[in-house]
Amino acid sequence: MDDIKKFLIKYRGAIIGGLIALIALLLNLHKIVIFVLIIVVGIIIGNYVQHNKEMVKDKLKSYIDKL
Repeated sequence: MDDIKKFLIKYRGAIIGGLIALIALLLNLHKIVIFVLIIVVGIIIGNYVQHNKEMVKDKLKSYIDKL
């Protein structure tokens, strides 16, 4: 019984994470998480391009010239 208790204490984070992942898969929450991640990445890229227009234009121009 003491060994089980040590195991649960040592790996409780992994066990909790696994249970949350299992519940998320059962409820199809992974689709929502993927959509939210795509939206967040789009926001970050848009903000970066807005603040670094000239640098992005130069990099895109040099990339297109290489093709």
